[in-house]
Amino acid sequence: MADSAGSSRPSSTFDFVIAANRLPVDRVVDEDGNVSWHRSPGGLVTAMESVMADRDGVWVGWSGEAGEAPEPFDEAGMRLHPVPLSEDEVQAYYEGFSNDTLWPVYHDVIVPAQFHRKWWNVYREVNERFARTLAEVAAEGATVWVHDYQLQLVPAFLRQLRPDVRIGWFDHIPFPPVELFAQIPWRAAILEGLLGADFLGFQRPGDAGNFLRACRHILGMTVKGDVIHVGKVTGGHDVRAACVPISVDFRSMDELARTPSVRARAREIRASLGDPSLLLLGIDRLDYTKGIRHRLKAYEELLKDGSLDGADTTFIQIATPSRERIDAYIDLREHVEGAVGRINGNYSAIGSPAMEYLHQAYGREELAALYLAADVMVVTPLRDGMNLVAKEYIACRHDNGGALLLSEFTGAAEELREAFLVNPHDIVGLKRAILDAAHASPQERSRRMKALRRRVRRNDVQHWAGAFLDALEAAPNKPVRPVRKPTRDHTHEEH
Repeated sequence: MADSAGSSRPSSTFDFVIAANRLPVDRVVDEDGNVSWHRSPGGLVTAMESVMADRDGVWVGWSGEAGEAPEPFDEAGMRLHPVPLSEDEVQAYYEGFSNDTLWPVYHDVIVPAQFHRKWWNVYREVNERFARTLAEVAAEGATVWVHDYQLQLVPAFLRQLRPDVRIGWFDHIPFPPVELFAQIPWRAAILEGLLGADFLGFQRPGDAGNFLRACRHILGMTVKGDVIHVGKVTGGHDVRAACVPISVDFRSMDELARTPSVRARAREIRASLGDPSLLLLGIDRLDYTKGIRHRLKAYEELLKDGSLDGADTTFIQIATPSRERIDAYIDLREHVEGAVGRINGNYSAIGSPAMEYLHQAYGREELAALYLAADVMVVTPLRDGMNLVAKEYIACRHDNGGALLLSEFTGAAEELREAFLVNPHDIVGLKRAILDAAHASPQERSRRMKALRRRVRRNDVQHWAGAFLDALEAAPNKPVRPVRKPTRDHTHEEH
């Protein structure tokens, strides 16, 4: 479809509005100069795609390219409304404040955070621009659902412009303890920005608790249970903050993994690697929070001490490119690629690589095939809001095979207790957990996977969206009626 052509629909307002830093599509130009839009990778897009599918709504976000924004257009059944960002704004708002200030603080300061007044000022300006756009596209009394740490000031700006709309905000990443959050010079302004919402959703109870404590200790607000009395800051309303953990489209992933083409591709992947006895898999953005260095260190030590045989074991690590102009990410890529080269040089056999490292993104079909092919899924973040890769792996394992090794520092670990849970900082414990998962009997793997699949099926992305929107509608009270029941697929129930 053309860059902004596809847009035969007149400009209008919508009862349901999504706001996120990025639109759910990437602009692609082929060799002939033809422009098309392809679905983006990433957890937010994966989760929200099915939520938007049956709603007449609009998604507001940045197109991913600096400069003038394309005209609003329709793609994949969704109305998309781009917000422009200049090159300087991309650097200051996105790469700077969002990912070199907020991201480190919200992930336990694994790397030091940078605090720059210019970054903050641009972050504030961009958030105000998003709010103005939302005010323009939202119908009278609309529901507006704002997403994630890049847009924390939007709720208050929007409430000033459109007090008639219902505003929800969802945090896809951890919310830090007040002792870490307090390091941010603009901590009060961020809290006040969020308190423009009617309901704030978090991945874990601990994240919601951290936010409530920050409101109490930094702003001196009255907090009763999970409700904050805002007072005069944003109009005297009450705000509820609670845990609503995100999930995946279980039915879609399950059906995809059952297709003959995906099952054949899974067999082909193993054959291309020399049919190893053990295939380990990691799929992550190349980010220092994901614990990639820790798992490679553990794997290398297992090969070195002979616990695993490099001639009969392969570890596939897919590292999707991420924030490649930020120094911490440049350093991480160099470290990971060095470790991969050393492991392959020391432990591979001809036709049987000990490591298969791929620095690129893959589509849903290839990922589903990789999930089916892998004996052990290795998910070892040092801190993660949820981690949808873990849930996607479970959704694809219709054979009740495979083993999930999961960091206890992910939001997913609070739900997926039948996984092989591990502290990724404990290299000895991580090595032991890899071996436990690798050597688990078929019966134990099946028992664990059946339980995991029941939980993810029951709490799928539609259930999450329904729970959030019910809480938003009822806020600041809890929903008085039962949460909407997810669409259940009884075709492939495990017994």
